[in-house]
Amino acid sequence: MQKTAIAIHGGAGTITQASLSAEQEKAYRAALKEAVEAGHQVLEQGGTALQAVELAVVHLEDTPLFNAGRGSVFTKEGKHEMDAAIMCGKTLEAGAVAGVRSIKNPVKLAAAIMEHSDHVMLSSYGAEEFALSYGVEFAPESYFFDKFRYGQWSEVRDSDIFMLDHTAQRDEKFGTVGAVAVDQKGNVAAATSTGGMTNKRYNRIGDTPIIGSGTYANNNTCAISCTGHGEFFMRAVVAYDVSCLMAYKGYTLQQACDEVVMKKLVDFGGDGGLVAVTAAGEIAMPFNSEGMYRASKAAQQETYVGIYKE
Repeated sequence: MQKTAIAIHGGAGTITQASLSAEQEKAYRAALKEAVEAGHQVLEQGGTALQAVELAVVHLEDTPLFNAGRGSVFTKEGKHEMDAAIMCGKTLEAGAVAGVRSIKNPVKLAAAIMEHSDHVMLSSYGAEEFALSYGVEFAPESYFFDKFRYGQWSEVRDSDIFMLDHTAQRDEKFGTVGAVAVDQKGNVAAATSTGGMTNKRYNRIGDTPIIGSGTYANNNTCAISCTGHGEFFMRAVVAYDVSCLMAYKGYTLQQACDEVVMKKLVDFGGDGGLVAVTAAGEIAMPFNSEGMYRASKAAQQETYVGIYKE
């Protein structure tokens, strides 16, 4: 039987043991473990990689610990604007959504776009109109309200400062969640979701919903979900760059990831990381920042959960 595997992330950045209390660390580890094991159970029961990554991301969207779905940060207007994407490595079909405000689980909308439309990306009100047509669940503003997130926003809302995820110091944490998986048939898939930047303006959109930048999947190479400062990941086309090194230069997954994340991206000025998996079940979770919330599970192996550098 084909070896199944799944890997997830919940954001990267200056995440050190000194920055988290014991209680916070326990909560993050528990949430990551629950999400990755939920996705892995789908795979073990014969489900598809697409189903596994969607469910894992839904779990991460449903907790306010991560900057996606329920935990999305506040914009300059005090609203929430969320992005998400999903991609199938077998068919190269993909769905993406940008700048939606009332969707409970943006990754589900991305999946609906992939399955039910001839388009790849929909945005804002048009995406929400599409969601209504296909029964995607909406949520009121109160669902997305979190005291901690509101506190962050309150500190900077009267300024031109924007912040990457939930931190009082700028440029420390990159809030995105994502998952990659390979199923029993050897098909890979990737999904990514984010609430963007605290106090962002002008309907800013990052790399998450852009196929090839923050999300990519191809059975011939790998599936990738990124987390980092989106502008750098877009300009470096990070996810596709990893795939291309494997396809055109014969790099292994780890070699390709190290080349892009630890060399090219660093030289380019970009911080963050990614999770990736091949059709053979190989997993890579590189990051060039101080830490990255991450977890993985392959076949019958023990669940791995990590936060800091090892």
